[in-house]
Amino acid sequence: MSSLLSHNKDQPHIKKSLSDSSPTLSTATTKSQGLDRLSRLSSSEGPHDTSTNHAESYFLRRENRLSARKKAEEEPQNNDYKKMYEKALATNQRFKSRLETSKQELSILQDQLQRVQKGKPGNYRTNMLATEKEASWSLKKKITDMEEQLKVKAELKMENQRLKDENGALIRVITKLSK
Repeated sequence: MSSLLSHNKDQPHIKKSLSDSSPTLSTATTKSQGLDRLSRLSSSEGPHDTSTNHAESYFLRRENRLSARKKAEEEPQNNDYKKMYEKALATNQRFKSRLETSKQELSILQDQLQRVQKGKPGNYRTNMLATEKEASWSLKKKITDMEEQLKVKAELKMENQRLKDENGALIRVITKLSK
């Protein structure tokens, strides 16, 4: 990482010296000089040397920048502002129409929501409330019936126990009389 940082610090000096060396030469000449230097550097030093890799990458980046700059200068700037304006205007109109339809849908949904919240007759919400009330009433009725059945069952248990006790007492009396 430190080699990359030191390389980036050295770049402005190298760039300045290369651009100042031949201001009258065309970009093709500087490209060929860069490639010559690149081939000399790669042939003189080993492939694993970091300075060679930095030099190679520098010259490749420089060549790419120069070719991109040359292409940009060669291409005429055909900005048709009228077409761009019309295109932007068309997209704006499209977005405005979408916005209007969305606003209309929103107002319809808000109206429906208010109607549901008010609970007007014949409304879905009122029907649901009525069915819920009926269901809760029937459940309450079942609960009271079950409570009554539990009371009857408890009374029957007590009556059964009383009858067992009496039966036991009668059996004892009969056994004493038979002796």
